Order: sequence, then C-alpha cells, then structure tokens
Amino acid sequence: MRSTQDPALLKAFAAELKARRAARGFNQEELGFASGLNRTFIAKLETGTSSPSLTSLVLLCNGLETDPAELMHSLMKRYRKELRAKPATG
Repeated sequence: MRSTQDPALLKAFAAELKARRAARGFNQEELGFASGLNRTFIAKLETGTSSPSLTSLVLLCNGLETDPAELMHSLMKRYRKELRAKPATG
C-alpha cells in the first residue's frame, strides 16, 4: 500500500510550526504545555516524522494563539515553495 504522507507538506508544516513557536518565545516543552500536547509529539512534528490530527492542529493553534485558517494559509505558502524546490524525478 502506498503511503499517503507528503514529505514536502510535512517539511513545510515542520518549518512553520518551529518558526511560530520561536516567534512566541516558546521552547517545545512550553508549547506542549500551552497546547496540552506532549513535548515529544511537538518534536516529532518539528522534524516532520509525524503529522497532527485535526484535534492536535487546533490545540497547537490555541497554544500559539493563532487562528487555524491563518496557520493553514502560511503553511500552504511554505508548501508551494517546497514543491518548487523539489528536484524533478523521471
């Protein structure tokens, strides 16, 4: 069975989450506390080894004090950059 994970999307989400966490002045543990999520889960998200559920995404947005729609808008900008930077295979 083929994986449904998109490495470029995971990388873009990881970068966006890490940038927003740093902008708030949080370390991973502080973001975990603010969002009600485990620090190790935050670390997995920031390394692109895990993807958030819809519930986790909303909790992260609450912890970051940002609107989910605004986060998704920024994420899609990063994702499009990742896709453009991706070398062509063939």
